[in-house]
Amino acid sequence: MMYNDFYKNKKILVTGGVGSIGSNLVKKLLALDPAIIRVFDNNETGLFDLEQELRSEKIRILLGDIRDKERLNMAMDGIDIVFHTSALKHVPLCEYNPFDAVKTNVLGTQNVLEAALANNVKKVINVSTDKAVSPTNVMGATKLLAERLTISANYYSGNNRTVFSSVRFGNVLNSRGSVIPLFRKQIHDGGPVTITDKQMTRFFMEISAASDLILQAGEIAKGREIFILKMPAFRIADLAEAMIEEYAPQYGHRPEDIVVKTIGKRTGEKLYEDLMADEEAERAYERNNMFLIIPHILSHESPLNPLMTEGFKKIKTMNYSSRNARLVNKEEIKRILREIMHN
Repeated sequence: MMYNDFYKNKKILVTGGVGSIGSNLVKKLLALDPAIIRVFDNNETGLFDLEQELRSEKIRILLGDIRDKERLNMAMDGIDIVFHTSALKHVPLCEYNPFDAVKTNVLGTQNVLEAALANNVKKVINVSTDKAVSPTNVMGATKLLAERLTISANYYSGNNRTVFSSVRFGNVLNSRGSVIPLFRKQIHDGGPVTITDKQMTRFFMEISAASDLILQAGEIAKGREIFILKMPAFRIADLAEAMIEEYAPQYGHRPEDIVVKTIGKRTGEKLYEDLMADEEAERAYERNNMFLIIPHILSHESPLNPLMTEGFKKIKTMNYSSRNARLVNKEEIKRILREIMHN
């Protein structure tokens, strides 16, 4: 997928650059001929490994934490575009460590935004999650506030005109700490495979598709939008059964011998997820692969930039919950699993 040379010769910073999304984004950006990519992360080993893997003269490895605004200011010197992927993402961990979730997801995001303003960065794209919609847990609440801070940061840009926008998507398949690596290990060990609720559903996407959406948003963002990838959904129980049928024989087990055990919802966990709130759907547009939520217009503001919705049309329905979405069946899940593992 090409981006009309938008990223050619750009100086780019990726926070959380060695995470599942961040590292894939860095690799895709390298193919778009930027001037430089600064990979910012507090994972020393991850930074070393990524540098050894890529061995590119355009990569700059920066060890730092988004909780440290002074370090971010140094990292953003001369930068054109910031992709902010760094966050604490695990629901139970954030639930039991809420102060740290706020320090990283909220105050860390504010540091990124303030450093971008101080350095006249042209665009900042914040990476968010569908758990920010009507949040019921600490992680979702902190990511919602991170979204709101990002959108409202446009009011601080003044003559600098830094553009701040967000990208929102669902569960990323096979990312670190996600359900697929967990299920594979449980199947490898002979079970049981643990699910929280047989009726639980989730929107999902592959890492590569998530990166593509982020790159598209970086190109077309005008400021204050939220971009949402159109995603299929699956029932977690169907994923577990499909993985047992697919992987048990590879690990020397019979699928019928692997027990699926229901352990109940974890603290703060939803049964279903939503891509957008009802109020947001009233301001939503769509095209073939994504939704676009345009911002509120305040009484003192001039009309929205008409280019913001170019190529988009008003959405047709107001229902974007995994409760009612078309669910991918087990055979489709198996096909997706094979593609993921092949890539």
